[in-house]
Amino acid sequence: MPNRSTEPIFQLIKSLTRSEKRHFRLFTNRQGSSEDLKFLQLFDALEALDTYDEAQILAHVPSLKRVQLANLKANLYKQLLSSLRVYHAGQNPDIQLHEQLDYARVLYNKGFYQQSLRMLEKVKVAARQVEMPHIVLLALDFEKLIESQYITRSIKDRAETLATEALDTVEHLSKLHALSNASLRLYGLYLKAGHARNRADHEQISQFFRENLPPFEDSQGGFFEKLYYYQAHVWYYTLNQDFRACYRYAQKWVDLFEQAPHMKDLQAMLYIKGLHNLLATLYNMLYYSKFMQVLNTLEEFSANQTRRSSPNTEILLFQYIYTNRINAYFLEGRFTEGLEIVPELLENLEHYRSQLDMHRTLVFYYKIASLYFGSGHYHKAIEYLNLIIQHKDLSLREDLQCFARILNLIAHYEAGEDASLEYQVRSVYRFLGMMNDQQPMQVEIFRFLRNVGNIAPNQVREAFVALREKLMVIAADPFESRPFLYLDIISWLDSKITNVPVQEIMKRKFLLMK
Repeated sequence: MPNRSTEPIFQLIKSLTRSEKRHFRLFTNRQGSSEDLKFLQLFDALEALDTYDEAQILAHVPSLKRVQLANLKANLYKQLLSSLRVYHAGQNPDIQLHEQLDYARVLYNKGFYQQSLRMLEKVKVAARQVEMPHIVLLALDFEKLIESQYITRSIKDRAETLATEALDTVEHLSKLHALSNASLRLYGLYLKAGHARNRADHEQISQFFRENLPPFEDSQGGFFEKLYYYQAHVWYYTLNQDFRACYRYAQKWVDLFEQAPHMKDLQAMLYIKGLHNLLATLYNMLYYSKFMQVLNTLEEFSANQTRRSSPNTEILLFQYIYTNRINAYFLEGRFTEGLEIVPELLENLEHYRSQLDMHRTLVFYYKIASLYFGSGHYHKAIEYLNLIIQHKDLSLREDLQCFARILNLIAHYEAGEDASLEYQVRSVYRFLGMMNDQQPMQVEIFRFLRNVGNIAPNQVREAFVALREKLMVIAADPFESRPFLYLDIISWLDSKITNVPVQEIMKRKFLLMK
């Protein structure tokens, strides 16, 4: 997959829709002829390129000198952002509210204090309606500035009223930030290390949760206070693998939007993420019927022609719909059928490469590798697992890095790569020692694969049975069950014991689960 240019102005231009480009051209013409605007010539040159190339840009705009290019790119970037701000203002209440604050400032500068105060009052009312107390506070600060400098005689006892409003708003914001900080930091823990590995991890996470989550009654809070409170609980219970409790709070998260439908458009990203986290919990609980119901809700939201669309929401919908479609294939044991969506998935991964975070990309590689592994294409599984293993930043999703190596080890065994198997075992042992993440399940698999070449052919089945029995004991320990969320090693062993393909084993389990 070729790397796209990381030149910001080029990325921005390539992300523009046809209507956004048309609006930009009209925007640049707002003050008259644009024939002599060099930044517009630069825009045309960049739009025509498939990859960023300064030599081609200079050839396309002969009047442009190389020393002028940096300043011209900066000017074009500013003009594009200004155009996009105007174009998308109607879909973003915060942009509209900040614009009204700007108008209030203009009126103030002209000496129209009463008009400015009326504008600020409108801002406060609108900001409260869309749950944006930070903008309310900006309006209050401006009101206090006007009232403290001029005798406006706007309202009797105005000073006390404004002071009380400001204190209440600051208290509200303080609670809001305390809850959002707790949620964000718990999410950061999950991204770094994944689920709790042992009791020490569990106790450390629980202590962090107790110390950072402020006291809160969700029956009394506003929309965002409730949202961050539910989010914090979702991350906490996900970290500790308490999926029933996680399901309860993920459902509360989604229900919050069902009770305030207008927020689905205003905060589409958070609604989509809530549905995804509910789906992730249902997947871990193997609650198939509810999983498919929620996936249908997500897909219906995506297909709704009346919803507000933006590149941000489209990227999230791509991520979460494909992630959960693959999870549905896993639950159903339909690995071969799941491979049909891989080309389209890879095409979208390339399309959104400049906007996707590496965490999400690594997860997709692991899921693609799992589809190939489950359908018996072991060399293809190894190919995608190597994309994870070769990733240099080991601080991101250590758990995913670990289990990619375990699955890679098993894939080498299944592919008959005996020559490299011993090297792979040593390599994975070194990595897990460095990560301090060697768990009983991993140790047993290493021990088995290291010695499998010495087992007589007529004793291999018994060796698989013995390994399965050991792993079933390990899986019964809540703090050792984490590896089985990433790798259904039991189903693989069942397939080896019964000489039945692993996806057939998964299909049988699915029929029992329904």
